[in-house]
Amino acid sequence: MSDPTPGSVALAGVQDTQEHFLDGPRLEAGITRFWLIRHALVEENARLCMYGSMDVPLCPESLVAQRPMYRALAARLPERAHWLVSPLSRTHRTAEAIFDAGYTLADGSRPTLQVEPELIEQNLGRWQGLTYDRLPGHLRLPPHPFWPVGATDRPPEGESVADVCARVGHLLDRLAAQYARQDVVAIAHGGVIRCALAHALRVHAETALHFSVQNLSITILERLDAGWRVVTVNELPGV
Repeated sequence: MSDPTPGSVALAGVQDTQEHFLDGPRLEAGITRFWLIRHALVEENARLCMYGSMDVPLCPESLVAQRPMYRALAARLPERAHWLVSPLSRTHRTAEAIFDAGYTLADGSRPTLQVEPELIEQNLGRWQGLTYDRLPGHLRLPPHPFWPVGATDRPPEGESVADVCARVGHLLDRLAAQYARQDVVAIAHGGVIRCALAHALRVHAETALHFSVQNLSITILERLDAGWRVVTVNELPGV
């Protein structure tokens, strides 16, 4: 049997690389893929303060007004997936609204929600509950242009954004091994999703805060042999 020519070896390498290209909207099965969804809008009074990892309710009016988005999510998300939520009720309620809008697994059943403690939003410690106008007097570092707190500013008895990035990075690596070549839907929080992007892109927490992550948006990450890939960020369902 003759050895392959140098040209054929090079071509094979190109073909292997092209298997990882995304040239269309179809996502291949058998990839370790995370569908990260930010929970729905919280109620009006909670939005007036730094609520962080406090357990606050969703906005009832938005739950009604955004029903088309829940239907779009139900149609967009994979039928074979593991569903994760944080310990906070706003992620559970968001998942239930997606199920109510028509989402089921491939066998027609509702998914079982698995609580993942490490998906919780940033713990703002003693700063939680502060209104935004009172916060500046407590900061140790200048705020970020797109977040009220700098990425390395750690609240007393709380976490910095950089701390959350380390937590979420370890979590993603663990889950990628646990759910290899499967789909995972995680209803999480804006800060957690930004930190997931920081981990996937190997960027500092300060850079990750430049990402916009809106309520009910989808961010898709894949773990391939070559590393993490970002497929979509802040994809708004039905828009």
